[in-house]
Amino acid sequence: MLGGWWTNCLNAKSARSTWCRKKLNSTETLIQTTTTEAPHGHMYYIGLDVHKKSISYCVKDARGQVHQEGKVGATRWELDAWMEALPQPWTVAMEATVFTGWIYDHLRPHAKEVKVAHPLMLRAIAAAKKKNDQVDASKIADCLRCDFLPECYMASTEIRDRRRTLRYRHLLVRQMVQMKNRVSGLLMETGVSHNKRQLHRVGYFRDLMASNENIDESIRPLLQLSRDTITRLGKTESALVRSLQRDPLLTARVQRLKTVPGVGPITALTWALEMGDISRFRSIRQAISYCGLCGDEKRSAEKVMRTPLSRQRNKHIQSCLVEAAKLAPRYDHDLAQVYATEKEKGNANRATLAVARKMVAYLMAVDREQRDFVPAEQCGGAAT
Repeated sequence: MLGGWWTNCLNAKSARSTWCRKKLNSTETLIQTTTTEAPHGHMYYIGLDVHKKSISYCVKDARGQVHQEGKVGATRWELDAWMEALPQPWTVAMEATVFTGWIYDHLRPHAKEVKVAHPLMLRAIAAAKKKNDQVDASKIADCLRCDFLPECYMASTEIRDRRRTLRYRHLLVRQMVQMKNRVSGLLMETGVSHNKRQLHRVGYFRDLMASNENIDESIRPLLQLSRDTITRLGKTESALVRSLQRDPLLTARVQRLKTVPGVGPITALTWALEMGDISRFRSIRQAISYCGLCGDEKRSAEKVMRTPLSRQRNKHIQSCLVEAAKLAPRYDHDLAQVYATEKEKGNANRATLAVARKMVAYLMAVDREQRDFVPAEQCGGAAT
């Protein structure tokens, strides 16, 4: 009863809380100088505000008392030295950023638990008039100790490493497209007639360079350099895809996913690496929302505002599924019916999204049951 009274006094915003905080501060100072070990059942909560070169931290106990705060360099050896001075045991939380992955992996063997917060939801919970790195770290520590932290999913190191390779492949594809567009642009600038559909075929491009006299000498080196770059990028992209397909961690799962109509190796790899552990999705609706195949809804009183597609999504899996959904109706009768039904309402894009949502249901079923996709006609025939 007395402990609860002290905690309430500490958290209350009143004149009495200031007096209580001073009392607790003096007591905790003695404890901190005599030992770094916490009492039995105690835990220290650490909030990190991560940046490229530095990390702001705030260490609090369960009552919200600040034990340490400051900055540490964003390097492995500086983090090692910082962890040696921390009171034990401790759990840590940080906001999801581009730097979070390696820090998460580095802290996990030493911490009781490492959590990563959803940036958008955390901003809504911990918004304040005064904002700086130290305040942000303190807010994250408070959310962690009060169990208000909007935790987000953190894929395993193995999945993140392979996902990085797949996203690098996307970069190569974008660069190839840019170079192809540049080749077409150079020919159009100089008024050279060419077949747009066959331009990027090796044989046609070679014949065009050898036989077309209208190609100016000033752009010939640029055209050849662009062609060589496209060839090199294409070989690298193919090598990356082959290495992922042969990976023992992904081979069986990718083969099962490829049995779904309209799903090829790129779609299967993207699903496996971007979705991660499929058991984290409790329903198909959650998976559809994560893939960005549904719209936002803002409802207040009698006013309802909906958007076509939500911007809170995984853009990599979204674009891949939409592209696959454009071809899938050609390979499956059920998906063709879904497309035709929605197309009758007058919007082809909505029909494509309906097919993509149906494909999410198929992919989730294959992943959950860990067996190949079986079309409805074959299921009916087997049952008969």
